[in-house]
Amino acid sequence: MAYRKPILVGSLYFLLFSLLFFVFAFWMSSEDREGSAWRGGEKIALIRLEGVIADSRKIVKDLRRYRKNPDIKAILIRIDSPGGAVAPSQEIYDELIEIQNEGVKKVVSSMGSVAASGGYYIASATDLIVANPGTLTGSIGVIMELTNVEGLLQKIGVEGIIIKSGKNKDVGSPFRKMKKEERELLQNVLDDVHAQFIEAVAQGRSLDIETVRKLADGRIFTGRQAKAVGLVDELGSLQAAIEILADMAGIEGDPQILESQERLSFLELLGTRFFGKLEGVRFPVSSIGMHYLFSF
Repeated sequence: MAYRKPILVGSLYFLLFSLLFFVFAFWMSSEDREGSAWRGGEKIALIRLEGVIADSRKIVKDLRRYRKNPDIKAILIRIDSPGGAVAPSQEIYDELIEIQNEGVKKVVSSMGSVAASGGYYIASATDLIVANPGTLTGSIGVIMELTNVEGLLQKIGVEGIIIKSGKNKDVGSPFRKMKKEERELLQNVLDDVHAQFIEAVAQGRSLDIETVRKLADGRIFTGRQAKAVGLVDELGSLQAAIEILADMAGIEGDPQILESQERLSFLELLGTRFFGKLEGVRFPVSSIGMHYLFSF
């Protein structure tokens, strides 16, 4: 039995060392532990909005934190998104409008490959929009895509049965052809959400609403075309946007760029350390509902 004691003590030391290692690794991976956070100088916060917009929580959280941080002189949003769900886009927009109304910190959006539909909706709430000449942007519109599989079900001998409490409860059902009055009902809803988009762009960009309405037929623009019609302010890269924002914020010299890093749970951190983190995974927005979304 005596030989078990050294093994037990060694195991305890190993577990303690492993715990300390993972605590240290977790601390190093926490938000805002970038090299620039340790140095002096005036800081610009960089927020990346990438992929389909399905949730606003992370972006809104970052915006609120940087908004209250006196060390952050300005905020830059890098948008590379075709848009997404309506509500998250509106929530991010509203947070940006609040920052704009305060007038304390400047916010600039820098457009990557695509900043369309919901991506443009959000950009319109910033003080200045910088796009690359070849950026795809615009697509001011709303889309709802539905499917009718009634014919297919008839061919394979399957019947769709619906039990409902109101005549419009199954509007958009895939089991039957849509009626004219149902299409008109959905069109009215989409027209209202489209009007909200137009009003938001007109407010955020300080444009006449009729000017925006003429551009809001769902078409896309290159960055250069968008600048010509007033949807974009400047043409340039991400670095150009940083330099423009630094000048707007009165920052002398090169600003420190502070980029938020997502805080991982212990299990996520463990998986990241040993198996790597999945990059570029994009979960699609649910097909149910309306979207500020551009797609080929």
